[in-house]
Amino acid sequence: MAQSTLTLCVLGLFLAGGTIKLSCTMSSGTSISGYYIHWFQQTAGNPPRYLLYYKDESSKHQGSGVPAQFSASKDTSSNICYLTITGIQAEDDADYYCATWDGSSKMYHSDIVR
Repeated sequence: MAQSTLTLCVLGLFLAGGTIKLSCTMSSGTSISGYYIHWFQQTAGNPPRYLLYYKDESSKHQGSGVPAQFSASKDTSSNICYLTITGIQAEDDADYYCATWDGSSKMYHSDIVR
């Protein structure tokens, strides 16, 4: 993955009881379809919390203790991985970022969004 970047955007508002999507877009020139995208959440004063990873429907994993309200999907035609949060609670209004690794052990991650 040569100088690829991940760009994170929030699609919507964090409203109690609602649903929101975060999009993690891989830069052009690299197909997101072959990559495991990892999602993290960070609240003030705490270390990052690992939420899940997603490659495709047969290669995904929910982090320990992470509820099913957090799920992921991909739109490979747009080179995007989405994190969907349903049933939003006050504590879900946090910082989020996505990350991936290449074969040479380099990590690529998005900026943090809130």
